[in-house]
Amino acid sequence: MRTVLVGLALAAFALAVTATATGDPATPAAIPGCAKGSLNLLNDGKLTLGTDNPAFNPWFAGGSKDKDWELNDPSNGKGYEPAVAYEIAKRLGFTRAQVTWDAVPFLRSFAPGKKPFDWYMAQVSVAPARKKAVTFSASYYNVNQAVVGLKAAPISKVRSLAGLKRYKLGAQVGTTSYAYITKFIRPSQSPAVYDSNADAVAALKNKQIDGLVVDFPSTGYITAVQVPTSSVVGRLPQQGAQEVFGLVFQKGNSLANCVNKAIRALRSDGTLRRLDARWLGKTGAPILK
Repeated sequence: MRTVLVGLALAAFALAVTATATGDPATPAAIPGCAKGSLNLLNDGKLTLGTDNPAFNPWFAGGSKDKDWELNDPSNGKGYEPAVAYEIAKRLGFTRAQVTWDAVPFLRSFAPGKKPFDWYMAQVSVAPARKKAVTFSASYYNVNQAVVGLKAAPISKVRSLAGLKRYKLGAQVGTTSYAYITKFIRPSQSPAVYDSNADAVAALKNKQIDGLVVDFPSTGYITAVQVPTSSVVGRLPQQGAQEVFGLVFQKGNSLANCVNKAIRALRSDGTLRRLDARWLGKTGAPILK
């Protein structure tokens, strides 16, 4: 009997070594009731994630060697959102090799219809109108909007929300940034709306708008790389319910329940806070009152 037990133990050890050597160990799910085989996935044993393309800094980072990704390749795991995604995947028992990323336009992510992903993440704010078509996860990031303007322009001297009213503002269509302009700033000039954030940034650079409204962490890349002649005018005060970013799922997908358990664990053990500090840690801009 001892010989048999020793033999079984050695066999188990050999299997473990083999799995580790291949880079694809069998990682058990750490979340009760969320075994990999029970999850509602597009492809069994594999997570298919979606995000926008380009995938902008600092939410995504590390560049790209893959011609299909214009700016950053999410599979490198760099940037706040890929780092969060891989932490969730690990809690659900998936290895890095079992996670793939597909490019999906931002507006398609929460439009009605069949989804080509298990979940989508690209700074999608949870909003009542969007929840009619998709299921959202719990918050993985609480949001502040901000305004970026050219350093040499008069808007750079603004220090209040009311002071923004006289300027031409712009944002990407369908975003909470645009909604903030129309609901809370209410400028005297109709705000400009753009199909993509890249188009909105170009409009700021070309002086077609005075101020660009975006989520605060995105301002770092805009001011440092895309428009170095710009600066953060200020963060916008929270109005109404706290704006949050959530993962997007096919409407009613039970996978969201297990992902929510993972997000709660990441928040309670400090992982989200550490990833925020590493990838997004800019907090210096004033809040406009």
